[in-house]
Amino acid sequence: MKHVVAGTAGHIDHGKTALVRALTGIDTDRLEEEKRRGISIDIGFAHLDLPPGVRVAFVDVPGHERFIKNMLAGIGGIDLLMLVVAADSSIQPQTREHFDICRLLGIRRGFVALTKTDLVDDDIASLVRLEIEELVAGSFLEGAPVVPVSSRTGRGLEDIKRTLYSLAASVPGKDTHGYFRLPIDRSFTMRGFGTVVTGTLISGQVAVEQEVEAHPGARRLRVRGIQVHGSPADRALAGQRTALNLAGADHDKLRRGMVLAEAGVFRETRTVDCAVELLESARALKHRAPVHFHSGTAEIEAEIRRVAGTAAFEPGRREYARIVLREPALLLPGDRFILRMFSPVVTIAGGIVLDALPPHRTSEARLQAVEADAAAAFVREAPFGMSRADLIARTARRDLPEREWFIDDGRARELRSRWRDALAAFHKRNPLSPGMPKEQLRGAAPPHVFEMLLRDQREMVTTAELARLASHNVALREDESAALAKIEAAFERAGLRVPAVPEVLAGSGVDPSRGRSLLQILLRDKRLVRINDELVFHKTALAALRDVMAQRKGQRFGVPEFKEWTGISRKYAIPLLEMLDREKVTRREGDSRVVL
Repeated sequence: MKHVVAGTAGHIDHGKTALVRALTGIDTDRLEEEKRRGISIDIGFAHLDLPPGVRVAFVDVPGHERFIKNMLAGIGGIDLLMLVVAADSSIQPQTREHFDICRLLGIRRGFVALTKTDLVDDDIASLVRLEIEELVAGSFLEGAPVVPVSSRTGRGLEDIKRTLYSLAASVPGKDTHGYFRLPIDRSFTMRGFGTVVTGTLISGQVAVEQEVEAHPGARRLRVRGIQVHGSPADRALAGQRTALNLAGADHDKLRRGMVLAEAGVFRETRTVDCAVELLESARALKHRAPVHFHSGTAEIEAEIRRVAGTAAFEPGRREYARIVLREPALLLPGDRFILRMFSPVVTIAGGIVLDALPPHRTSEARLQAVEADAAAAFVREAPFGMSRADLIARTARRDLPEREWFIDDGRARELRSRWRDALAAFHKRNPLSPGMPKEQLRGAAPPHVFEMLLRDQREMVTTAELARLASHNVALREDESAALAKIEAAFERAGLRVPAVPEVLAGSGVDPSRGRSLLQILLRDKRLVRINDELVFHKTALAALRDVMAQRKGQRFGVPEFKEWTGISRKYAIPLLEMLDREKVTRREGDSRVVL
């Protein structure tokens, strides 16, 4: 079954609630005061099944100017508008304000129900039609059906149903594969069940026993039970009127304006960058003016700031702005909002969230890029890219490519080019070095980004500790080859009584700097082994020492015995014994050792 959310709008006493009751048989005025005074004070809900296969969920909003904030809590997220105009009253102030709100919220489908036609003659009804056409000219309702109806006599009700069905066919399917979000419009306690919240599910789906998160506050709760349009269900989908029985929360800690969302996915904000449009009928709005911010079911005091300059926002223009909220909220790119003045409290503007977690500074050029492709813009401005979790938190997109890290292609090329240049300069300065230490080359880049970018190319090669250009090879000159052989031979002849390193390098026949590079080559090739800062041994001498120790397996000995076996002084004996301990050839026990 296709689920469509229809919202009523119109002036007080124009017959919105009566029409919904006539269509559905459900009285949306649930409060005692509403029934006593005969007016809607809060939002009400009803549903209508239209065969074949369409269910319309009505959100009936109050028409009195004092209850506009309640109207705003219900009108967000609707698929189509039923603008109600009474034939005996025509266009009234709240008709205009409700209609302005719907235009600012980006509603694209709807029709006009011309109610109370049983109270006027055809000439009056025709005049009201003309006024309606003037009101909707140039808007999404221009050319939309104007359906005469009388809730009292029943005339036109079938025409309303046919119009609803026709419009429902053009409503795109809800995003049931997106991340779950449900703005709360009611919270209460039911005896035997506990805390229950209601709302219209605007994205994704939710199932019994699923863990969800309540924002602001990010409190984790468990869904104990679900009702959809008043009937028990195992799962609720986007577009459905939903009641959730929640475990883990008191109802007084959940209130209208909060949002239930997928657990562990999103982050709250106090600052949003957005595109905002002032109504033509509004006055110019000062930079840093206080406003009432309405989004979903939330109403938050806020301040609006220009992105560029400090001039006032002009009526009838669409501009970029930053809105700073006094309280945290869960907002995502694409969310619509309404702004109302502080005094008098009237609707003045609306807009769309572009970035709910913006950087400290922004610009019009940046927001143009974000508006064109938010995911690409966020990744592009991150110096080393961003994780999948961070990108989802910023965009709520579930259709991202299957990888855990995202980096802009241009930025990746820039980093690789920088690293290539650094390696080329290093090789030029150190022609005898096999490569540059990876940590030195990486710089500020996170290790996983460094490895990822070097893995996906062929110009640079890495080992556990070093990086080099693929084209780099250590090529020794004739004098360097001779010096290399001299250095190795000096240590090999010395056995375990090795000379000091500076002494060997001084006799190599090359300058000390190149001599140290040649020594590093021998150490890297494991022909020489450094056991501490001062002592370097040839590999054959250490192999012979291990053979000596292997012949004495299980024998307990001290330093004097070791010196006797090897013919070396204490200067060499202690460092060599510590090396054998590290290699588990020997084990120290007090003042003696055991050959393992």
